[in-house]
Amino acid sequence: MRIKYSVARNKRKKKIFKLAKGYYGNKKNRLRMAVQQVKKSLTHAYAHRKDKKGDIRQVWIVRLNAAAREEGMSYSQFINGLKKANILLNRKMLSEIAIKDPASFTAIVELAKAALGPKKTS
Repeated sequence: MRIKYSVARNKRKKKIFKLAKGYYGNKKNRLRMAVQQVKKSLTHAYAHRKDKKGDIRQVWIVRLNAAAREEGMSYSQFINGLKKANILLNRKMLSEIAIKDPASFTAIVELAKAALGPKKTS
């Protein structure tokens, strides 16, 4: 008896077309183009899941820089002051504090300034 691949083939095609739903032009309904586009899309999705972590960290740093500058410090001075003051808060938490509780953030900035010591004039 001859074995036909129609069930397996249809299942495989169905899976690809489901992933290709919403694509522009023929990429959603022609198998070869759909396979190519789905493969490319999955590759980018994997890479960008990794990049997303760094992007979010950048947002925290931008927020901290803005909040620290309102208190008269740059971001790098602020982080340096925190390290010298032995304050172990990560950037995510510092960013949340800066947004939701500005009074506490001001206190943290004062601790960082105190740890840096007096400014040197040149």
